[in-house]
Amino acid sequence: MLAGLVALVAIVALVSFDHARRFDLARDGARHSRMTLDAIQDLRAAVEAAESGERGYLLTGRDEYLASYRRALGQITAQQGHLAQLVGDVASQQQRSEALAQAVQDKLAGLARAIELRTTTPTTTREVDTDVGLVQTGRIAALLRVMLAEESARLEQGIAAADAAEASSRLWSFGGIAAALLVLGLGSWMLRRAIADLRTTQAAARALALHLQSSLDSLSQGIAVFDPDRRLVHWNDRFVQLLDLPPSLQVHGTGYLTLGHYLAGGSRPPFLETEEQIARGEAGRWQQAPAVYERTLGPRTFEIRRTPMPDGGFVVTCTDLTERVTGERALREAQKMQAIGQLTGGIAHDFNNLLTVILGNLEALQSVLGRDHPVAGRIESAVRGAERGASLTRHLLAFARRQPLEPRPLNVRRLLADMSGMLHRTLGEHIDVRMVETAGLWDVLADPAQLESAVLNLALNARDAMPTGGRLTIETANVVLDEAYACDHAEIAAGDYVMIAVSDSGTGMAPEVLERAFEPFFTTKPAGRGTGLGLSMVFGFAKQSAGHVKIFSEPGHGTSVKLYLPRVMSSAADYERPQTPVEPARSAATILVVEDDEAVRSIVVLHLRDLGHRVIEAGDAVEALALAREIDRIDLVLTDVVLPGAMRGKELVEQLTEGRPGLKALFISGYAEDAILHHGKLDEGVQLLSKPFKRDQLARKVAEILGAQPQRKGRDPADNVIPLKPGQKPKR
Repeated sequence: MLAGLVALVAIVALVSFDHARRFDLARDGARHSRMTLDAIQDLRAAVEAAESGERGYLLTGRDEYLASYRRALGQITAQQGHLAQLVGDVASQQQRSEALAQAVQDKLAGLARAIELRTTTPTTTREVDTDVGLVQTGRIAALLRVMLAEESARLEQGIAAADAAEASSRLWSFGGIAAALLVLGLGSWMLRRAIADLRTTQAAARALALHLQSSLDSLSQGIAVFDPDRRLVHWNDRFVQLLDLPPSLQVHGTGYLTLGHYLAGGSRPPFLETEEQIARGEAGRWQQAPAVYERTLGPRTFEIRRTPMPDGGFVVTCTDLTERVTGERALREAQKMQAIGQLTGGIAHDFNNLLTVILGNLEALQSVLGRDHPVAGRIESAVRGAERGASLTRHLLAFARRQPLEPRPLNVRRLLADMSGMLHRTLGEHIDVRMVETAGLWDVLADPAQLESAVLNLALNARDAMPTGGRLTIETANVVLDEAYACDHAEIAAGDYVMIAVSDSGTGMAPEVLERAFEPFFTTKPAGRGTGLGLSMVFGFAKQSAGHVKIFSEPGHGTSVKLYLPRVMSSAADYERPQTPVEPARSAATILVVEDDEAVRSIVVLHLRDLGHRVIEAGDAVEALALAREIDRIDLVLTDVVLPGAMRGKELVEQLTEGRPGLKALFISGYAEDAILHHGKLDEGVQLLSKPFKRDQLARKVAEILGAQPQRKGRDPADNVIPLKPGQKPKR
């Protein structure tokens, strides 16, 4: 509006100046026209005076008329020059002036001849009586009239133009004043509105500032803004909380270096960047990339980011990385344990195959040599060694979460009550065993045998930590693990759990030992006193059961291992330990044995044939299918889970049962893979015999599947041989 007002005033001023200039031009033109008219009148008067003096002299001959003539001549010359100067810028008037000058010259020449004749010849009257002078006078008069008329018209035009310019200037002046007043009024109204809008904007800005400050305060990051002089100008509450700043530093103008010195705390390394570090990063100023670094302040880890701003200041962002660092450490630990589990699982698989062969051959030797043979004791010792190896592989598979579980609803209180007597006998009298029960304890979903083994391993570890005696406490409780706990422990889901805590008053563990406690074969016991697989087995069992295990220990104050198992809503059945199995009666059955390891296959075939069964053996699934098409009757398929080629044991059984609905199957494996497991649990209806197994274990499992039949008398050894069809190759 101010710009419009200035433009209006400028326009009015320019128009007024133009009108004033036109008025001055019109006035000057009118003045020039008046001067021209006066010059014409003066010239006409001088011509008339010259003619009058000439005529008076001609008539009277008196000298005074001649003197008047001569004065008129001088005036005519001067007036002609003045008139020519005045009309020099008008072409038409200039032409008339030239014609008038010639006419006056001719007239004056005629007057001069007449005077000369009058002076010398008295007969001059004859010359005077002619009409030449009259014609010349008429011509001069006509030219003067025309010039007078044109100049009069020009004078009138100039006066009219001056009047018009004056009127237009007055009109523009009044119009400009009115417009200026209107603009001023409109500007005043707009100014009032602008002031009101400014107040509204200021209120909105204050509200926005409060919202921004509230937004800053709601962030999980600490934020501080420093001006180009490195003074604190803005910050949020989180910045103060994370760095625990005193009130003296929570003021505008606090220096960046002052803040840095406070956080360094004397002997500690710098927390914020130093003056030298900032100076080295000044090149490029705000276009440079943000400076990012990690710092430790007490027990917490922070990411500090300094981001330059265009004005030369910068923003410092402080992010608490403690939880992320802890989570990454836990993830690395989980990945390490998973890698170790995969390694141990693979080792256990091959080792179990070897142990199966060793145990099978040892049992065959025992059967042939008998118990009275001189080497029978050594064979028995070898069997015990192989069984210890089998126990180690079971622990490895438990850690690797590859052991097949048979979970069911279980009452933990009853299981621990049944174990009480065994624990007292196993741990010895120098260990005071106490049970702390919880009323209304929930039931859990777990494999009872594996849970019993886990508790026993924890109790044995506690005993070893108390060589001179102490107290062992087994406590149970209902626990609800919330989302916060699940976030801190990514391997566990939030929900209801039953906790079994095994605590001792022993030597405890150092932090570096505690970090590796679950690693297989890691032990602090003397050589020959432990395998380092007890806690590993508990760890694997807990993970495979969708549970969780945690160790709390302090050197000199004992250790507490807490095992969490998921709650189950169905009713629990009483757990009964298996009694001594009864040898099943032998019965002849046709069994297809599929095993790629030739040594293992030979042992299995040897045991089955010794038990009186007809055996067909195959090295892979393709060979097994080919043999099955040639044999009419097959009662049982005994196959390894992992077979060479694209087809696994489960797929082989599925194809065989398509044409034989009543066909039964028994899987054997060094470790069970996902083909027959679901979250570590055997699929429904799947029968599994884990390697290594002994002859009686194989016999009971086969009899259990087939159903015990009365033993036939007078068995013919030829019954073990399957008649070959034409083109079929014999198998060993």
